[in-house]
Amino acid sequence: MPGSFEIERISPLATRSKQGLVVTIDAALVRRKAADARDNPRRREIHVLHSGDEDPLQRMLNALQPGSFVTPHRHLMPPKAESLVLLQGSVGFVVFDDQGRPREDAFTLLSRESGVLGIDCRPGVWHTFFALEEDTVVFEVKPGPYVAQRDKEFPSWAPREADDRARSYLAALEDRFRAVRGLEPRRWG
Repeated sequence: MPGSFEIERISPLATRSKQGLVVTIDAALVRRKAADARDNPRRREIHVLHSGDEDPLQRMLNALQPGSFVTPHRHLMPPKAESLVLLQGSVGFVVFDDQGRPREDAFTLLSRESGVLGIDCRPGVWHTFFALEEDTVVFEVKPGPYVAQRDKEFPSWAPREADDRARSYLAALEDRFRAVRGLEPRRWG
């Protein structure tokens, strides 16, 4: 029966469904992950759909709240593409050149209103994404296996998530994104 599965916490940042043959992604799960992201100090939560780190295809729900910082990164060694499909909310997706300059021509707004519901980012492309509204949830897919030390390369030109400069970096980037895309400015309280 859809939605009748147990969820287990596998880390302070992630959960997993304990379900047999299939894992359903229903509205209740999307709502729960959005709520988990609201309650998480990181303002972001993952719900793992694949069986384990060794799976050749990594699939997850990524729930984000505005102000959550995803450090710019790329998947180069080994090369991995990354796809996002919007389930609810809206996302700003930003591509950077090798010097860390945002590529305004590649600013992508994922939202029902824009008609863009997903994005496929090629291997080796510097990128980040952020929630433009509360309770944003995306379905994310990328090749496995997942090896934390090799999954992402982080640039020297951007702060890491725990860095004190991360909030101001995100605010400047999101403000620029909103201006280029003609979106209403955000109040950074």
